[in-house]
Amino acid sequence: MVMLVMTSDVYAQIVAYCLERLPEEACGMLAGPAVEQGTAHYGNEACTFYPARNAAGSARLYTVDPLDYLRADRDVEIRGLVILGVVHSHTHTEPYPSPVDIDQAPDPKWHYVIVGLGRPLPSMRTYSIRAGQVIEEELLIGGLGHRQAQLII
Repeated sequence: MVMLVMTSDVYAQIVAYCLERLPEEACGMLAGPAVEQGTAHYGNEACTFYPARNAAGSARLYTVDPLDYLRADRDVEIRGLVILGVVHSHTHTEPYPSPVDIDQAPDPKWHYVIVGLGRPLPSMRTYSIRAGQVIEEELLIGGLGHRQAQLII
């Protein structure tokens, strides 16, 4: 099973940002060290969260602001990291990709993290989306390198 590991700080930043952006859906990018496999670059250890404006300005849809994406992309390049995926919140529904989320998933190597805010406590899930197929991933919160990590299900 595919796994995403993120620091406790990144987890806290994501949840706080999602709550702060209510009633709109929040969004942003995850970044971490690159792992090379042939010519592909990917990773599964998120150490940085880049909050982004929701250009859709909606409580039910999100579009990462292109300028915010460009800033994140430039910063990760300078820091020797890669974009690992996208984060967004669902303000009214469970943290599972909607049909629109699935149709708009731009990169099959990315992790798609969704924070559900429809219940009293936020919940976070992560998925891979490839050719319209959604596969839930394991999410570990804590130290990178799988040390002191906690499984979040």
